[in-house]
Amino acid sequence: MSDDAQAQAGTAEGQGPVEISEEVARHLENKREELFEKFEIRDEFPEAVLEEARERTEGVQAEIEDEVDEREDLRELTTWTTDPIDAQDFDDALSIKERDDEYVLWVHIADVTHYVHPDSAMWDEAVERANTVYLPGYTIHMLPPVLAETVCSLVPDEDRLAHTVEMHLDKENLSYETIEIYKSVIRSDERLTYTQAENRLEDPDAPLHEENVLVHEVADQMHEQRKEDGSLVLNPARDRAHTIIEECMLKANKAVTHTLMWDRGVEAMYRVHPQPSPDEWSEALREIQDLEGVSIPGDKWDDPRKAVNATLEEAPGRQLDKIQWAVMKVMPRAKYMNDPFGGHHALNFEIYGHFTSPIRRLSDLINHWIVYKNDVPENLVELCDRASDKQKDAEQCEREYKQFLQEVGLDPAAVNNRGIEVVEEA
Repeated sequence: MSDDAQAQAGTAEGQGPVEISEEVARHLENKREELFEKFEIRDEFPEAVLEEARERTEGVQAEIEDEVDEREDLRELTTWTTDPIDAQDFDDALSIKERDDEYVLWVHIADVTHYVHPDSAMWDEAVERANTVYLPGYTIHMLPPVLAETVCSLVPDEDRLAHTVEMHLDKENLSYETIEIYKSVIRSDERLTYTQAENRLEDPDAPLHEENVLVHEVADQMHEQRKEDGSLVLNPARDRAHTIIEECMLKANKAVTHTLMWDRGVEAMYRVHPQPSPDEWSEALREIQDLEGVSIPGDKWDDPRKAVNATLEEAPGRQLDKIQWAVMKVMPRAKYMNDPFGGHHALNFEIYGHFTSPIRRLSDLINHWIVYKNDVPENLVELCDRASDKQKDAEQCEREYKQFLQEVGLDPAAVNNRGIEVVEEA
């Protein structure tokens, strides 16, 4: 079976789209419209925004050629993307090398701000939307797909403009020896699905095998180190491909916001996650301890995050959701702020912010602009509040839509994985 065939089978268990009648399709459409009105979510892009997006996709190769002299030319560096099988845009790519005394990890992010900037209609629309909203079987994009899925997508065998975070990491503890953030031109060698990435790790003769093995070794070390440091890991069973992407993106996000705070001392869109009160944590741990077949290790009670990590690794599978829910109930909402004070409790990072997804999050788009221009928008506090509020709206909208799917007899997870096909009634 080929990589792609295995990926298809792994994602959708070999099944086709979920079939629904025209009547159910109408109910879903009406529900979406009702939710979009309730949460002030814009489904359609204004024509002026679409026209601007279309214009920015013309003459792309000539524009990239003109940019090469102004940027780091990384087209010869082995680079690849790893995404879900149904991903429509690829906004991050990886490169890695091992040297005698260090690892060099490059995280390349689509240079969205080259096309979307404060003087553009697309920027104003991105501020209005603040994020991409993912409903099962339906996506409301932050940026016009005609731009996001073309010039801002790091597709294989095409030159693309990127914002690269180059991290030189100490081999022993993976601390940053140096961090460089710069504009680049890259050329991805291959687009992998998560299943393909797993296959590449297994097959010594496959392309990118050595690179994936190396980046997994580094990512796994990062993951274990994070847990040891007290970072909360609510999904202990994550596969190797997801671990690679999650840890590399966390490392890049942290590198960028550390640079902004410590080296430049500028305001940015920092991600701040307050901690629950001691009483709230005690309540969550008691609830977990009372679950059948679950026991919190005695030496871990003093640090609730480590207690939850250790318990999740040993707990029966049937109790994992209940443990996660006990924690989520007492967790305050994370929010965007112009000052990192307070840090990110769940990750146990002193300073954290977002940089790696400028196609789908306003915070990342703003931070790209700040890194590039060293220019902080005057209304940054307002933008932080906007991004926080719209994220809350998006999550609530998703919850209510999933609930509605269940009410009409559909499985949200199946719809999410397999999509929907409307069939005519006999």
